[in-house]
Amino acid sequence: MKFAVIVFPGSNCDLDMYAAVKDILGVDAEYVQHYEKSLQGFDAVLLPGGFSYGDYLRTGAIARFSNIMAEVIRFAQEGKPVFGTCNGFQILTEVGLLPGALRRNDSLKFISKQQKLKVANTHTSFTTAYEPGEIITLPIAHGEGNYYCDKETLQQLKDNDQIVFTYTNDNPNGSVENIAGIINKQGNVLGMMPHPERAVEALLGSEDGLKLFQSMYKNYQKELCK
Repeated sequence: MKFAVIVFPGSNCDLDMYAAVKDILGVDAEYVQHYEKSLQGFDAVLLPGGFSYGDYLRTGAIARFSNIMAEVIRFAQEGKPVFGTCNGFQILTEVGLLPGALRRNDSLKFISKQQKLKVANTHTSFTTAYEPGEIITLPIAHGEGNYYCDKETLQQLKDNDQIVFTYTNDNPNGSVENIAGIINKQGNVLGMMPHPERAVEALLGSEDGLKLFQSMYKNYQKELCK
C-alpha cells in the first residue's frame, strides 16, 4: 500500500501525517505537491492540516483550485480512500467531496488542546480497529472547526450513518450535533477536525489515532484478498 500526502503552501501537518504512516505504521508514503496532476501508483490519499494558501479568503477555498484536487476528486470517485484532517477536512467540503461547511469556532478563538471523542461509526474502512462507542483522545488545533449543515443534510448524515466521530460532553467549537468527523455516502472519503496523526505513540500523549491508519491498511489488505 502506498499513501500520498498532499502538500499545499501553508501545510504544517504534512510531516506528522507522513511520519504516522511511514515511521509508525510502517507503510510506504510519499509527498505529492499541490501543483502535480497525477496520483498514479497511490492507493490512498491524505490531506493534512495547516493553513493552505494562508486561508486568506476562506479555509480551503483557494486550495480547492490546486491542480492536484481534480485528481483527488477522480481518485475518490473511483472509490479509493481519501482522508482529510483539520484544514484537509475543510478542503474536502470546499471541493464538494463532503457535505456541509466549516465555520469560525463559536468562541471566535483558536483552540489547541487534547479533546475526547466518541467513535460513532466503526463500520467504515477508517474505523474498524475501534470498538463501537469507544472514547478516544486526540488533539485539536483550529480556528474554524465549527461544522455546519442544513437540516436536510443533517438528516441524511444520520440516516446514512455518515457521522463517524462526535465530541463528547465538551463541544469545543459549536459544531452541529457535536460532529467532529463525517464520511461521504459511498464510505471512502473521511474528514475530521481532530488530528489522529498527532496521536500515534505514547510519547505524544495518546496512541488513539493510530487505529485510524491501521484500519485503512487492514481494509486495503482485505480488499486485495477478495
